[in-house]
Amino acid sequence: MVEPSAIVDPGAVLGAGTRVWHFSHVCAGARVGAACSLGQNVFIGNEVRIGDRVKIQNNVSVYDAVTIEDEVFCGPSMVFTNVHNPRAALVRKDQYRHTLVRRGATIGANATIVCGVTLGRHAFIGAGAVVLRDVPDFALMAGVPARQIGWISRFGERLALPLAGHAEAACPHTGDLYALRGGVCALLRAGGTAPHPL
Repeated sequence: MVEPSAIVDPGAVLGAGTRVWHFSHVCAGARVGAACSLGQNVFIGNEVRIGDRVKIQNNVSVYDAVTIEDEVFCGPSMVFTNVHNPRAALVRKDQYRHTLVRRGATIGANATIVCGVTLGRHAFIGAGAVVLRDVPDFALMAGVPARQIGWISRFGERLALPLAGHAEAACPHTGDLYALRGGVCALLRAGGTAPHPL
């Protein structure tokens, strides 16, 4: 579904069931997966790849050199960049830095993702945070600049894990079991019973 005020340039690819809302613009080279929602006043650049079941809220611009995997949430007015040191008088399109948002990550409202970073699977970026470096899988980030304040489950519940060391904790909602080993958090068992591949 494309709302009549939205613009989808010829050549853009939208997957089945994707919705494009008022005043949004999807450029010709963009590839957007199935069952996505692009809110009001969203811009999707030419060199952008978006997976399935992604929700991009109002007033978000996804510029060239950004890749978003499946089931990512981009909160209202969050910001992507693609040039590290922009100047109006200088053309630096050959200096774009690639940004990768891995599956299941959440980016809160008004957060800024400085180009050239990877946000890990199911990471959670708090509202208003400014991310300057790579974010691990399942990391909970907040602040300016963003720093890790904890770990978070696939369901979005904070995990009772230290920032470093070796420990295990279950998601209080689903019972999924997570293990922290050497600063890396991974899903050990889904629902506390069966192994689950990441």
